[in-house]
Amino acid sequence: MTIDPAKSIPAFYAGQSVFVTGATGFLGKVFIEKILRSCPDVREIFLLMRSKKGLNVNERLQQMLNLPLYEKLREERPSNFEKLIPISGNVSEKGLGLSDADRQMLIERVTIIIHGAASVRFNDSLKYSIFVNTRATRDICILAQSMKNVKALVYVSTAFAHVDKQFIEEKAYPPIADWQKMIEIAESLDEHILNIFTAKCLDYFPNTYIFSKNLAESVIQEYSSSLPCAIVRPSVVMPTLEDPVPGWIDNVYGPIGLYVGGGKGVIRVACCNKHVTENSVPVDFVIKAIIAVSWKLGLTRFTESSTPFVLNCTTQKHMTHQNVIRTLFSVTHETPFEGIIWTPNTILTDNFILFYILTILWHILPAMLIDFVSKFFGRRPLLMRLMRNLYVANRAVSYFSFHEWKYSNTNMSPLMCSISPDDRDMFLMNYSDYDIRHYLKICNVGGKKFLRHEDMNRLDAAKAHRNRVYLFVTLVEIFISIGVLWILYNWMYSTNTV
Repeated sequence: MTIDPAKSIPAFYAGQSVFVTGATGFLGKVFIEKILRSCPDVREIFLLMRSKKGLNVNERLQQMLNLPLYEKLREERPSNFEKLIPISGNVSEKGLGLSDADRQMLIERVTIIIHGAASVRFNDSLKYSIFVNTRATRDICILAQSMKNVKALVYVSTAFAHVDKQFIEEKAYPPIADWQKMIEIAESLDEHILNIFTAKCLDYFPNTYIFSKNLAESVIQEYSSSLPCAIVRPSVVMPTLEDPVPGWIDNVYGPIGLYVGGGKGVIRVACCNKHVTENSVPVDFVIKAIIAVSWKLGLTRFTESSTPFVLNCTTQKHMTHQNVIRTLFSVTHETPFEGIIWTPNTILTDNFILFYILTILWHILPAMLIDFVSKFFGRRPLLMRLMRNLYVANRAVSYFSFHEWKYSNTNMSPLMCSISPDDRDMFLMNYSDYDIRHYLKICNVGGKKFLRHEDMNRLDAAKAHRNRVYLFVTLVEIFISIGVLWILYNWMYSTNTV
């Protein structure tokens, strides 16, 4: 495709009205920041949001914009915040929960749709997952069909939507189930009855999240004959590499929570195949990919024979789980978290029985003891609940640490080459041009600053505390070793005497 200078990415977005679902999620927040800062002439961005915790959509938006993520935008283009328009709705409701007035406004004005809303919890009920991840995608497509000037509909899927394939190509796959019937079943059957049939419905899929996301891709595939559609499949989305600020992260989910727990010395054992390669990607790479894909889609002539443009947004950095954990612990030794409770060292095992035994020894029993002491001193016991949640999280993500997939990335190189030289500093996704250890250091510092809200000026105090913990653990291990040797000596002595 020949690039017209007038159709650079910022020029393409100039005057466009963008509709974003999942605006308050991790990806949505970064997307908003990037568009407003790098495509400053965008006309407006409609944000589908719902009231939460006593806050209406306007109050939630103002609260969100106070995040450190938006400091750079606030310095460079503060007036662009006025282009954000919150729309009250809910992807779990039929028709997205939109009012008639808001729906009509979107139909009249929206030209680009970024559908990123999803429930990413692996233990959601089948009914809820289908409502949020599958039915909402259908309702987005129905809404898009009514729009007068829609140029691109980009659906944010997941690289794990096709776990039955060893090699994932950049194409839409045949449906694994009739998504229309699945929506009808979810709408008509009682929650309890549907839960009984969940295992049968999922078949080889590990959880309701993956199943419902797979169905959603089938929705996009079916509507692609009448809409300019694209599917972006990111793998595990990690903190920013550099844009707009290194290491930004705002939620403890999946592997992030496990990494932080390991760095704090809380997680001592994990159920994981240490030899399987991990696949994760910085969130700023994913956002640049979404922006570039919608730009490409908007410049491509749409026909009824068109198929969805698919992009696997996966890493080209290949490290095993064991090497990642080792590198992370090396990094956390240099820049430790504050208040660690034990030396960071996680045992990785792919034997579930051993994992269960070690969980009792290293997690449950110490947590019970510490909670008992907390109760004795009149404090609220929290550790057992934390350990229970960590166990559930570890079991939920263990499926992905026991399996490995290969991905085609044939669409990425042409997409990057099509970006004009003037845009490359802002939008180029160079997956191979960064050092993984340096990135993990960025992630560690980001976890300290943005998740734990720790002051980097207190790093010396954190290191001093770490040294005390290391000394204490060393003494405990010495005393235990001496005790074991003493018991063995007495046993052998008594045996010889007899």
